[in-house]
Amino acid sequence: MDLTKRIRDKMMKQRLMFVYRGVVTNENLVPLLMLLEKEMENSEFGFLGRKRLFMFVLESLQNVSRHSDRNQYADMSLVVYSKKDNGYTVTTGNVLPSANITDLKSKLDEINNLQTDEIRNVYRQMLSNAKFSDKGGAGLGLIEMAKKTGNKLDYDFVPLDEEFSYFILSKTVNSVGVGMHRGGNEQPFNGKVISELERLMAENNIYLVWSGHITTDVEREVLTFTETKLTEEDVELTLRRRIFSVLVEILENVAKYSPGREPEEKFGMPVAMIRLEDDVYTLTTGNLILNDKVEDLKKKLDTINKYDKVGLKELFRKSLSGQTINTNSTGNMGLIDMARKSGSKLIYLFEQINEFYSYYVLTVKVEGRTN
Repeated sequence: MDLTKRIRDKMMKQRLMFVYRGVVTNENLVPLLMLLEKEMENSEFGFLGRKRLFMFVLESLQNVSRHSDRNQYADMSLVVYSKKDNGYTVTTGNVLPSANITDLKSKLDEINNLQTDEIRNVYRQMLSNAKFSDKGGAGLGLIEMAKKTGNKLDYDFVPLDEEFSYFILSKTVNSVGVGMHRGGNEQPFNGKVISELERLMAENNIYLVWSGHITTDVEREVLTFTETKLTEEDVELTLRRRIFSVLVEILENVAKYSPGREPEEKFGMPVAMIRLEDDVYTLTTGNLILNDKVEDLKKKLDTINKYDKVGLKELFRKSLSGQTINTNSTGNMGLIDMARKSGSKLIYLFEQINEFYSYYVLTVKVEGRTN
């Protein structure tokens, strides 16, 4: 549970919404993009701002995908979305040979020294003259990113060892889609926070964290992304279905007890986290809950944890038979189903925040075998 609190505090302090660590592919690229779109639906971003940001994100993800060869460093790629007062920041990280840094840095600096109209001219020249490789050569992808937001690119290189470095590329875009660059009198961009985040996720076998309001649309995209990821990893079908079913229930459990956006933003944002270690998928959620609901929920969780597999099946049947068309609540069914499908106990913790709210952390482990 200490890990969940550590992640939650880090996400809130740095205003991170979403972090994914792993290989970026053509298949998971779309749900990665859609997660940001769904979160932005309730923001102040207009059509033009949203369009510019999405185009930049798409190019960034494609850039990571092109350069994330399936080697021992492929799963170190990172995609981070964060919320700012007047915009969103999109940051990617991926490993590259340190020998490539000088050339890449030269291209980035050259792009950052161009004015907006010069970027468009250079882009047109490159389209007509560049010799393209399977990596998208000549820096065309980078200048495409700069062109779409009309501004400069923040970047950093963090050494990993004598041969490889971590390349971090970041862009903050305001509500009208114009990029905001750390320059002039501002402190230069530093990728240390991102590299530390990657290390934290690696050490704890985390590959996905969402921190924000769990709306129906966000839940759907988290599920879509997870399903895509499990399919890519060749997870056995029965196990994949169990993981998916448990994830559906645990996310809906967050929504069920949510006291609303305002208290969440003030006292504790919801968090959803997926970990994989030794063929065990660990699904964890954390969310604010009203104190007057805690004791009843504790009793439900403790009751469910007393039953074995056979007892849970019977408990679910009884709970199901008690439902009618006029029933407003599904009672314990979601929690029972989590225990049934996962085959594990429901691990929980309630941390009292103040006289009105507590923070409720629920962890469910799904054991299985991958092919």
